[in-house]
Amino acid sequence: MAEGHPFRAILWQVASGLLFVGMTAVVKHAGAGMPPVQSAFLRFALGLPLILPLVPAMLRAGPGPARGGFLALRGVLHTAAVVLWFHALVTIPLAEVTAMNYLNPVYVILGAILIMGERADPRRMLAVLVAVIGAAVILRPGFREISSGHLAMLGMTAFMAGGYLVAKRLTASLPASVVVGWLTVAVSLLLAPLAWWVWEPVGLRDLAWFFLSAVFATAAHYSMTRAFAGAPLGVTQPVAFLQLVWSAVLGVVAFAEPVDPLVILGAVIILAAISWSSLPDLRRARPAPLA
Repeated sequence: MAEGHPFRAILWQVASGLLFVGMTAVVKHAGAGMPPVQSAFLRFALGLPLILPLVPAMLRAGPGPARGGFLALRGVLHTAAVVLWFHALVTIPLAEVTAMNYLNPVYVILGAILIMGERADPRRMLAVLVAVIGAAVILRPGFREISSGHLAMLGMTAFMAGGYLVAKRLTASLPASVVVGWLTVAVSLLLAPLAWWVWEPVGLRDLAWFFLSAVFATAAHYSMTRAFAGAPLGVTQPVAFLQLVWSAVLGVVAFAEPVDPLVILGAVIILAAISWSSLPDLRRARPAPLA
């Protein structure tokens, strides 16, 4: 599928960020005290009914040998990422989860250069270096305790970035809805045996919360995939940084979490670096003015 209007893609990315923050808040509330693997499984399994209208399109598109391999690979990468993310979510503050999630574009840039053959210009490499400095400001190794939640986020961002690169490849030949539908199926199947191993009883209220998280997440993934299909990754990824503001406010209001100024500073450093590196892409993607 050809890339379209970049500013429309940016709006899809903004919507995706808002929906992801809503999903994060619901999971943080409902998943406290529950094994992360079980929380992740409930979020995806309860999202299966939401993709029933997509089944005809999924079957018509047909994964095929080549695309089936990419769909399976994205499922594996995403499964690893969400298990780590669910662990981090109940271990460290919401703002720190979001701030460290900003490393995703760094891995995406490196992956796009190493795997997808995008140009490794000095501007992007300098941005990666500055973003790593921003991550060091957030983590402050040697000056604060690095918890398992922080380590989980480092792994999560790497796996998630791999999934994003695969999703970008898939949107070249599949509609966004089909990509999201197969992701929900793949991750649910991969998480099922792991969740069964650690299963704890859940009530109807818990199921209702996780169904709401599935609604938010499914819509968020659809919006994100539409953004991938509509513009280069360098254009859409910086918009995800708006999630920091929403997550910090939500953490304070809903969960009484203190805001760490150095976490905000580190996230801003990463944001500035990646946004600066993406300016040439945005200028090239901007449509010419009408005569």
